[in-house]
Amino acid sequence: MHNVLLLLPDFLLIVCGWVLCRYTALDRSVWDGVERLVYYLLFPVLLFNAIVRSPLDFSTTAPLAAAGLGIVAIGIAASYALRHVPGVDPRLHASGAQVAFRFNSYVALALADKLAGPAGVAWTAMLVALCVPLCNFGAVYPLARHGGHHFWREIARNPLILATVAGLVANLIGVRFMPPLQPALERIGQAALPLGLMAVGAGLKLGGLWDGPRLAAALLGIRHLLLPLAALGLVRWLQVPAEQHPIVVAFAAMPTASSAYVLAMRMGGHGPYVAGLVTLSTLLGMASIPVWLAVATALA
Repeated sequence: MHNVLLLLPDFLLIVCGWVLCRYTALDRSVWDGVERLVYYLLFPVLLFNAIVRSPLDFSTTAPLAAAGLGIVAIGIAASYALRHVPGVDPRLHASGAQVAFRFNSYVALALADKLAGPAGVAWTAMLVALCVPLCNFGAVYPLARHGGHHFWREIARNPLILATVAGLVANLIGVRFMPPLQPALERIGQAALPLGLMAVGAGLKLGGLWDGPRLAAALLGIRHLLLPLAALGLVRWLQVPAEQHPIVVAFAAMPTASSAYVLAMRMGGHGPYVAGLVTLSTLLGMASIPVWLAVATALA
């Protein structure tokens, strides 16, 4: 029950976005702009700030980092393998493969503070810093290959990768921003979480899933079953400190990134199908994260 209550404020923001989009004048046209604002400005600034301000002491957090990268690598390998299953539509797979391994950083960072306080945010920021580039490489590659896009050009234009790399460089060389720039950047980043969660709610839709229900079940099975199970094994195999176990398990059980829909649309993928996957993953994640955290606690 405690873990359910931790997620309740974030879930209510998602519900709020859904209600506003469907029952008020703040319709889909408004939220399209909000999604782009979050994806291209607010969330990159949040990522940059979180990484710059977090101590990246890899000597003491190497097991945590290895667990996060291992979880994403397993997700990429499993989702790519589905391409070779007979009957899988290439366009649906290219569009939806990313859903199996990308994670909703808005929810991850919001939950980290509730699970482990400032230390949890720092640990999650490090996972985001390491895993966002890998996730975006993995997401862009099948879409670029299927749609004939230039892979490296798409990577070089991805705002999340650019923000992550810039944050890592700034952290490593010791860049610090003085007032009034630092408070301004913080306020821009703080707007990303509530607006991002409400934009997730505004985009909830399931209809596109009927174009490939078996592929959808496989991708969501990887996201919400295989990866949390892998996390439970990795934290023991890599000897991740006990206080970091909930962070790793929650990271593995996250709903997929809402920006997966934006990426699929921008690169000529099957947008409605990805929107359905994001919707169902969001609902599954809100229900399953407390279960996986309870399992991790029981096994500790």
